[in-house]
Amino acid sequence: MTPNIKFDAPLAITHIGTATAIIHVDGINLLTDPVFTPAGTEWDWGITVLKHLDAPAMKLEDLPDIDAVLLSHEDHPDNLDEPGRAALEGRPVLTTGDGARNLGPRSDVRALKPWETLPLEVGGKRFEVTGTPCEHLPGGEVTGFIVTAPSFGSTDGKPNAIYFSGDTIYLPELIQMKKRFHISVALLNIGKATAPLPTGPLVITMDGVEAARLFRELEADVLVPMHFDSWAHFAEKRDALATALEKEGVMDQVRWLEPGVKTTLA
Repeated sequence: MTPNIKFDAPLAITHIGTATAIIHVDGINLLTDPVFTPAGTEWDWGITVLKHLDAPAMKLEDLPDIDAVLLSHEDHPDNLDEPGRAALEGRPVLTTGDGARNLGPRSDVRALKPWETLPLEVGGKRFEVTGTPCEHLPGGEVTGFIVTAPSFGSTDGKPNAIYFSGDTIYLPELIQMKKRFHISVALLNIGKATAPLPTGPLVITMDGVEAARLFRELEADVLVPMHFDSWAHFAEKRDALATALEKEGVMDQVRWLEPGVKTTLA
């Protein structure tokens, strides 16, 4: 079953891997959290070794023209790796305050605070991007993104929007976005990523139950799962995630993406 979506502009998504996707919207290509490291790559973080299990579905050189990058955070290699940094060059990048400082000097890297809205003008189109709060690893900065434009239309007097969660656990304050936006598509970083801290294992991204709860509370149209395969520290991969979403009663509104395939949503 294809979920119904309230959205007036052409919209498709190409999932490349982890949280890396191209949002093709109204003739513009937005790239999220660029990661292009080959399968088998490892990062020794002292407290754990991050292992990249699957190759990205597209190579960096095979990307279409990218107009801007939505970067939830720059300091974790499953959201930005060394090859992915090349995708930032010469393009507008929206990210966290720490990210904007650490990625400088670049010509167009801007920081988003929670609930702050910035204009994004690319390819002759004007969008507005609003930051959302995230809670990931203690002491780290992460942002989510709400993207709107007049061409997306509106529902019940609220602008239709694309929401990319970034890496975060469930936060009750995220429900605030429902007051201002109709979330047409929620791209949620799930996977139940777990960090082995000295105080014990800490879950640092949503699992399927939390993702379903947030999705229902936002009264969104379509849930697009991302960030659930490809890495050893993801505790809830595709099969377990699908089971959780089915039990939570949201599967009819879930749109799974085949990696590397441009999937039309509207």
